[in-house]
Amino acid sequence: MDIIKELLSGIPLPRMVKIRQSFPAPKLANIESTLRKELSRPGIIDTIKPGMNIAVALGSRGIAEIATLTALTVEEIKKHGGQPFIVPAMGSHGGATPTGQREVLANLGITEQSAGCPIISSMKVVELDRLDNGLPVYIDKNAFMADGIVVINRIKPHTAFRGQCESGLVKMITIGLGKQKGAETCHAYSFKYMAENLIAMAKISLAKAPILFGVGIVESAYDQVAKISAVPAAQMIETDMKLLREAKANMPRLYFDQIDVLVVDQIGKDISGDGMDPNITGRYPTPYASGGPDISKMVVLDLSERSHGNANGMGTADFTTRKLINKTNFKATYANGLTSTVVGPTHMPTVLDCDRDAILAAIKTCNARDLSCVRLVRIKDTLHLGEILISEAMVAEVINHPNITILSQPGEMTFDEYGELTN
Repeated sequence: MDIIKELLSGIPLPRMVKIRQSFPAPKLANIESTLRKELSRPGIIDTIKPGMNIAVALGSRGIAEIATLTALTVEEIKKHGGQPFIVPAMGSHGGATPTGQREVLANLGITEQSAGCPIISSMKVVELDRLDNGLPVYIDKNAFMADGIVVINRIKPHTAFRGQCESGLVKMITIGLGKQKGAETCHAYSFKYMAENLIAMAKISLAKAPILFGVGIVESAYDQVAKISAVPAAQMIETDMKLLREAKANMPRLYFDQIDVLVVDQIGKDISGDGMDPNITGRYPTPYASGGPDISKMVVLDLSERSHGNANGMGTADFTTRKLINKTNFKATYANGLTSTVVGPTHMPTVLDCDRDAILAAIKTCNARDLSCVRLVRIKDTLHLGEILISEAMVAEVINHPNITILSQPGEMTFDEYGELTN
């Protein structure tokens, strides 16, 4: 008998119950009219004059309505006589290649046809200046040579550090537009100093590059656009700080402080820079961020198609599947770690043949006193936490929870002949 199968034999699988978690759900009624109104404010779209070449910077995240927001911004630029083109502003993502970064945009629904303008993808950069600590500040060469730069990005908490600005417009200016070299230098002194370096670098970029304005997006806990804010370059850092506070208030979460086993159906760079958001899982890649539940063992089952084989983040899990490893592009994954200098997330967890074995292994090793009462939670990914599954042993504590609704009776986990989940 296979030694792994033998070790996992007799481990009980819990029955699962579907629940709905409720969160604050601000949502814009009309995205198009809101964006156009924001862009029409003084000091925004009126900074564009006829004939100006405008670089529109876009990142690698699966932001809600990003293709629509991009197309509308491009349209407004054209109305004012500008000649827009898109530049990928995603640091080392997409395997740190021009083709890879163009493909990342395409998988987010952003193409030359959808956006209505060219996409110019290059890894060439210009050095703008250096910080007092010696770190150079880079920016995409094509963006720098343009008459103006417009930045579009979501604002949210970062996965590896805490600061006044985390993931947002400031980070896109410094790391995103800095391409691989900019991302590498910004990470060079570790995440311990990231918060201060981000803002210092952004100040240089805002002073020396033709950045006109930014479009900041805040999402609800349900991955929907909750707020759009267009901001002039001079107010970008201050606005980024303000929107970060709002984004943190909107964050979803798991309403459980302690979990024996967390099963994550899929991870990916389109979901989070770390494959799955540590703000949700409590598994951080550095000691400079914290929060979230106490999870004994974590399983990741699959890799999203939009991640292009980049399995960054798998290393924060304890177990994974052969399926995920077979989809992994190790060069793209390792490029992420080599650029950020944080290689823990690119490590390989214990690999099991199938979903069933990976889940059983996590249950076996979770150190619960009674495995028949294991506290197991299963989620699709860290972006979708509205409807999740919990083990039967957890039901009693959610019956009177004000933000949880029970949606089903307990049911068995079912697997096909190859051990892959079917429900």
